[in-house]
Amino acid sequence: MNQAGCHVTEIVGTSDESVEAAIRDGMCRATGSAESLEWFEVTGVRSNVLGRVHRFRVDLRLGVRDAA
Repeated sequence: MNQAGCHVTEIVGTSDESVEAAIRDGMCRATGSAESLEWFEVTGVRSNVLGRVHRFRVDLRLGVRDAA
């Protein structure tokens, strides 16, 4: 029986729209698609205020399924 493993990676996602969009950005950049993502944990949230524009930054830990 083949058992696929999982590895953990940490990444920062960013967005000018929202924290949720920053989370999606980080997940997509780390995995290429959500299909191989097992779990995620938000470990930090920050925002830079640049005049009227906010830049959201989210620190993520991701559990990514290894290819079987």
